Amino acid sequence: MYFLTGWPRRLLCPLRSEEEPFHIQPSSQRFYFAVLSETQLSIWFSRPSVLIVSYIESAKAAAQFGFYQKAEWKPDDSMIAVATAKGYILLFDVLGGGDDKSLYEPVYPKGSPRVKVTPGYKEEQCAPALSLEMKKPVDLEAPITSLQSLQKDLLVCTADGYLHVLHWDGLGSNGRKAICLTTIPFSLDLQSARGGPSLDLEGVYIRCMEYCVTLDGFAVVLSDGRLGFITPLSNTITADLQGVWAADVTDGTCVAVNNKYRLMAFGCASGSVLVYMIDTTTGSMQLSHKLELTPKHYPDIYNKTGPVKLICWSPDYSVAMVTWECGGLSLWSVFGAHLICTLGEDFAYRSDGTKKDPIKISSMCWGAEGYHLWVLPNKPERGRQEEPQQEEEEIVTPPHPSLQAGILQFHFIKSALTVNPCTSNQEQVLLHGEDRLYLTCGDPSQVHSTSDTHPHTHLHPHDGSPLHHPPNPDSSLSQGLSTLLGHKHWHVVQIHITYLESNWPIRFAAIDTAGRCMAVAGRRGFAHYSLFTRKWKLFGNITQEQNMTVTGGLAWWKDFVVVACYNFIDQQEQLRLYQRSSNLDNAFASVTKLQSDTLLLNVFRDMIILFRADCSICLYSIERRNDSPHPTASVELLQEVSMSRYIPHPALVVSVTLTSVRTETGITLKAPQQACMAESIMLNLAGQLIMLQRDRSGPQVREKETPANNKKLLPFCPPVVLAQCVENVWTTCRSNRKKRHLLEALWLSCGEAGMKVWLPLFPRDHRKPHSFLSRRIMLPFHINIYPLAVLFEDALVLGATNETVLYDGLQGSSEPLEALFPYCTVERTSQIYLHHILRQLLVRNLGEQALMLAQSCASLPYFPHVMELMVHVVLEEEATSREPIPDPLLPTVAKFITEFPLFLQTIVHCARKTEYALWNYLFAAVGNPKDLFEECLMAQDLDTAASYLIILQNMEVPAVSRQHATLLFNTALEQGKWDLCRHMIRFLKAIGSGEMETPPPTPTTQEPSSTGGYEFFRNRSISLSQSADAITTGKFNLQKTFSMPSGPSSKGRDAECAENMYIDMMLWRHARHLLEQVRLRDLGCFSAQLGFELIGWLCRERNRVARVEDFVSALKRLHKDFLWPFPVIPVGSVSSPLKNGRCRPVLSTQLLKSQSADSLLNSDMDTAPPQAASSNLTWLDGLGQRAKDMDTASSAHSNQHSPQTHDAFLSLLTNKVEEYSVGSATDLTETSSVVDGDWTMVDENSSTLSLSQAELEHISMELANKGPHKSQVQLRYLLHVFMEAGCLEWCVVIGLILRDASVIKQVIGFLDSPEVPQETVQSIRNGLLAVDTWVSTNCLGYKPFLHLIQPQLQELMDSAAEQVQPESFQPTGQSSKLSGSEGLGGAALPRPEDSRGVAAPLGLALPSLEPVGGFPRPPSEDCPPEQTEEQGEEEGAYDCTLS
Repeated sequence: MYFLTGWPRRLLCPLRSEEEPFHIQPSSQRFYFAVLSETQLSIWFSRPSVLIVSYIESAKAAAQFGFYQKAEWKPDDSMIAVATAKGYILLFDVLGGGDDKSLYEPVYPKGSPRVKVTPGYKEEQCAPALSLEMKKPVDLEAPITSLQSLQKDLLVCTADGYLHVLHWDGLGSNGRKAICLTTIPFSLDLQSARGGPSLDLEGVYIRCMEYCVTLDGFAVVLSDGRLGFITPLSNTITADLQGVWAADVTDGTCVAVNNKYRLMAFGCASGSVLVYMIDTTTGSMQLSHKLELTPKHYPDIYNKTGPVKLICWSPDYSVAMVTWECGGLSLWSVFGAHLICTLGEDFAYRSDGTKKDPIKISSMCWGAEGYHLWVLPNKPERGRQEEPQQEEEEIVTPPHPSLQAGILQFHFIKSALTVNPCTSNQEQVLLHGEDRLYLTCGDPSQVHSTSDTHPHTHLHPHDGSPLHHPPNPDSSLSQGLSTLLGHKHWHVVQIHITYLESNWPIRFAAIDTAGRCMAVAGRRGFAHYSLFTRKWKLFGNITQEQNMTVTGGLAWWKDFVVVACYNFIDQQEQLRLYQRSSNLDNAFASVTKLQSDTLLLNVFRDMIILFRADCSICLYSIERRNDSPHPTASVELLQEVSMSRYIPHPALVVSVTLTSVRTETGITLKAPQQACMAESIMLNLAGQLIMLQRDRSGPQVREKETPANNKKLLPFCPPVVLAQCVENVWTTCRSNRKKRHLLEALWLSCGEAGMKVWLPLFPRDHRKPHSFLSRRIMLPFHINIYPLAVLFEDALVLGATNETVLYDGLQGSSEPLEALFPYCTVERTSQIYLHHILRQLLVRNLGEQALMLAQSCASLPYFPHVMELMVHVVLEEEATSREPIPDPLLPTVAKFITEFPLFLQTIVHCARKTEYALWNYLFAAVGNPKDLFEECLMAQDLDTAASYLIILQNMEVPAVSRQHATLLFNTALEQGKWDLCRHMIRFLKAIGSGEMETPPPTPTTQEPSSTGGYEFFRNRSISLSQSADAITTGKFNLQKTFSMPSGPSSKGRDAECAENMYIDMMLWRHARHLLEQVRLRDLGCFSAQLGFELIGWLCRERNRVARVEDFVSALKRLHKDFLWPFPVIPVGSVSSPLKNGRCRPVLSTQLLKSQSADSLLNSDMDTAPPQAASSNLTWLDGLGQRAKDMDTASSAHSNQHSPQTHDAFLSLLTNKVEEYSVGSATDLTETSSVVDGDWTMVDENSSTLSLSQAELEHISMELANKGPHKSQVQLRYLLHVFMEAGCLEWCVVIGLILRDASVIKQVIGFLDSPEVPQETVQSIRNGLLAVDTWVSTNCLGYKPFLHLIQPQLQELMDSAAEQVQPESFQPTGQSSKLSGSEGLGGAALPRPEDSRGVAAPLGLALPSLEPVGGFPRPPSEDCPPEQTEEQGEEEGAYDCTLS
């Protein structure tokens, strides 16, 4: 409605004076303001805000008349009456200085294009030079309490109980008349006036009085605090008067009347404002509503404001400004919606929290069109502020600031609906200030849409815009959703300065349906603006602009501006249509003459509806004509409807709208196309919404028979009142089969009562409607914002709100205005209302309608939020109610939500945003959380299930939540939801540490230094030259760090160990499951994501689950999982043409793009240092820079001539013990460093390298036979892991898929070692035989590789033939073997010729050296490790049977 903007401006009076101004009174058009101080009358101009003339009373006259007190203007601005303290009325003539004389005139530099267009015509409004001349004073012989100006008379109330009527002209014998208050009969209503109780008015006088034109009477406040209304019973104002008074009020202080809505606002000593209306039937005063501060929003001040001092209605009567004795300003809409108050928040407090004194106001009034509020602060207020300033500035400036009295000017911007309630666009918010327009700009997809038909389809892209995410529960609701229309910023359009200078103030503004064109109309003419071109269009001929004034408003119809205006030359009212793209000129306008003055105008589809001053409504049809070079529109009168029987005064009609709304929806069901026709007229008559429907009771046949062109429109039925206290109405002419509820509804904004929607009720599935079910229903609902537009399909209300910014730059002894007031801005807001409507329907047992409505909106991005809100609001109300609720709504709401798939998440989100105390009530209605959790698991909605776990943890015993957590953990593992798995591990540990149940039977003592086999391998295989201390410091183990004793209590330690054991068991079981199903890729992901010790676990499982049963199916599965192509045989020879050893590294550099270029592995492996373990990255994403620094141990190109060596092998490197990386073998060879770039650049960089056709073919074959780079890195890593763990069968399978002969060689070399069980040798032999058989029949691509490793295979067959007896193991032998590999500098890959002699990376004898496994185990050395493992396993299995 109205919004405060910026800082107030202070106007200083240029005349030196000791007096302070204390009263300000605007002229009828509000162009002039009379300002009174004790002996001075000044007249100010509105724009520019300057002092024009000041009349200073002589000391002698001041002594005779007394000080000035009040002033009043004659309606034509030609006279001013001033009341003085000693009971005199002084009349002043305001004399104009002629047309040519101006006080200020603009001066343009020479050569400026802005020269006078028309001679003698003043382009700018300049302050006119006026003079004041005093006429003969009138002595009323009693103190004057109130002045009121009428058309020809001036009413003066005096403290002796008289009402004086003076003629403005003051001539002749009938110059004065006095009426005694006691002669006026007062009663409670006009019917009982003759004999009812009457007020005793002895000694009572009128303290304050205001005349109401539309009620034709005076609202009065009597000196005893009673409120009354005096009305003349005959035509003349002074004839027999009759009064009614309001019962039960005795503390009235002031009054202001609202002519447009026929309301009287009475201020009371209690600080509240009572708004009364007159009951049209009985004539009694009825309380409509109250304007008061609520304790909810203003807890500190609501009862400390003091009496109401002043009430001011804005010029358009849509808002009222109130101030109290204790200071402060507060703004309310006409029916009580609170907009602004300066007694709270940033207005009342500084940024450091100290309280400011509210500004006390002695007088205020609104400026032209309500863009400014002129305020005179109280004397003591200003004195206190200025005194310190005086001392400081005495030296600097001779004139003291206190000598210059100030007027404060507050700036407002207001909604275009206040004066031009035209519905050509219901979905844009348009605000206008005195020189600019603010409009909501949607997202870019809307900006570029030029279609005028259904712009709404562009409102938001449903394709991944940020509004798909449910709003953050922490942010305020409206803020989260305002993204729907882009962002929180306004599109600000500056009004063209040339138009503004000669036609200020702007009176009307309108925007077209697409939201791309605006039109504004000021005092004369109009101008329009296009967002496409960013240009204004003004009249080319200034006389045409000045010869018309817009009277009834502006609207857009397609690309025409529709204007109801008065033509000064023809002295006639006209309806004009101007085309947007043509020049703004009457030559291109289509003009229709009108019979009577137009007050309101509106557009519906191809019809114009006008409301005229004779209380009639005219309907016109518009049609576009393209016959001439410029498109024009032809307008034709369709129908006239006289409303004079129903409308007491034409000024009372706030808005008039054509709609397609009808009461009988049965017809619209059969014929939905009729929903688009103009079915009814909605008239807002002083806040009463009146509906006139077309009368369909007559015969309907003739419609088909008559030709289309002279089809007669149906008459209208008598009006029906739909609602009271209506400020705005929204309806749309669009239709959408899916969202008929929302599009055929009528939306009302009702002030403090919130909003109402008149919703159609449809029978379901085209059934016959119930006879008892009404066709429509009026549902009220509250919203937190002031509604300015409704988005029908999106179920959103758009609005605006005042925000403040504190400015503390000028703290000190003197506080300037900027520090006293915060800087005000206007923010866009929006709010969803769907949950209110659904709830209202459910309360009224209209669940079927609610379901239809909700299903039509289920695709909205914030629909889940709507559901949550509905549950939340009902839950809060019912669960916190003190009284028992006879018919609770929550079960109904719960049942309703189960109809939607998001039922489970709605309930859990709502529960988690509600306090724990209300959960029992909630779940009693919606069902047991355990059942809901299981439903989530069945629906595979694991994230929601995890939310339910938190609820279960709070509501159930720990055993239950552990059982459910285990279920969820296993499911999450199975689905690879790693984030969730990590949360579940944390959750299970939290349960374990938080409960003191009997832990599973597990060992209790644990050596912190005891270490699993994995670290031992790592340190021995990587850097055997390190000292023993280095090895112990470098050790770590993820699961170990988890299970370190955390507290002194052994009981807590036990529980924690037990919990870790429990989690480990589940992880082991999952790893076993993956390995059994040959899902190596998943196993790698699992290990990397959860920090699972893969190597340690594989060591233990080496002879159990880590065996390969079927080599061929394992090979096939790896091909599939790693997207690795099966090899194909080149058309040429099978053997490699690349005899030149220098070429090979170039190729492998490209294929493996060493780590510096591509991501290999990240540090979140099972070998990650403890501090890195928490970082959440995937094992596929890279190490980045760290790999570059590892230049120590990655070259293994000792044998340049064996091409197989140069395929990268990933090895673990230690750097500063804890930092390590996985290196590629081709990192730093001399050859590869020459051509480090792309391998296609080889010819330019190295001329010695030339490739033949055959070699190129071979290279392309090699590329075709390799899988993705990422897969290669992953396979190499897994190969390394299996090597470390001694799972030789898997090494063979991975060696086969990578076609890496060195791996096969190495493995077969190890098979001689006595530690390798005979089954493994047998299994590898049989597996390779099976592969050979499969290759020769199904996959010949492997043949060349098998040929290559033929000698190793042969050796394996031979060795298997002799039965090798396993020897007992000697540790010394092992270490002597290992010492041979130290010369490699820690490289992971031994020379192929050494591979038989050195068992480098394999510590196969380890089980007897160290306790095996990553879990605590008792130091009982007598039982062999295998047995312990089995025991542990059994325990694990026993423990997990819960699930």
